Amino acid sequence: MSVSNRAPFAMNYHLPNVIHLSTRLAVGGQPTASQLVDAKAMGLKQIINLRPTTEDAGFDEASEVTEMGIGYHCLPISGRGDLSIENVRRFDALLSQAGNDSTLVHCASGNRVGALFALRAAWLQGRDTETALQIGKQHGLTAMLDAVREIFSSKQS
Repeated sequence: MSVSNRAPFAMNYHLPNVIHLSTRLAVGGQPTASQLVDAKAMGLKQIINLRPTTEDAGFDEASEVTEMGIGYHCLPISGRGDLSIENVRRFDALLSQAGNDSTLVHCASGNRVGALFALRAAWLQGRDTETALQIGKQHGLTAMLDAVREIFSSKQS
C-alpha cells in the first residue's frame, strides 16, 4: 500500500509484521510496550488483542494500554479450536465498536488476525471461499491457511 493509505498511528513506524489496511486499521504481531507508547503518540485509539492471557507478551498490555487511554479489547484465540462463528461474530462486533478510531488488531505474529478476517469475509460478508482466503492473506493469514481451508470445506459438506 502507498504511504497515503497507511494508518496514521503506524506511518513511518514499524510494528511487528504490520500491514496497513486503511487510514484507520492496521494488523500485525505483538507490539512491545515502547512501540505502543510511540503508536499512542501517533494517534492509536483502539487495540484488539487476539492473544490469550496464557501467552506471555513480556508486559501487562491490558494495564499499560488502558493507563495510556487506548481502548483495549481482548478476544482470546488460541488456535484452530477457537475459530468459531461465535468468535467471528465477537470479532466483527469489536471492529464495529472501534468505528473510525485508529485501530491495531494483533496476535503474536498476525496469523490469527488473518484467519479471523478470512472467516468473517466468508461467514458474515458472504464472500466466496477463494475471495475470503485472499482477504485473510491480505490481513496476515499464513500458517493457519490450511486450517481455515479445512473449516471452509467442513462447512460446505
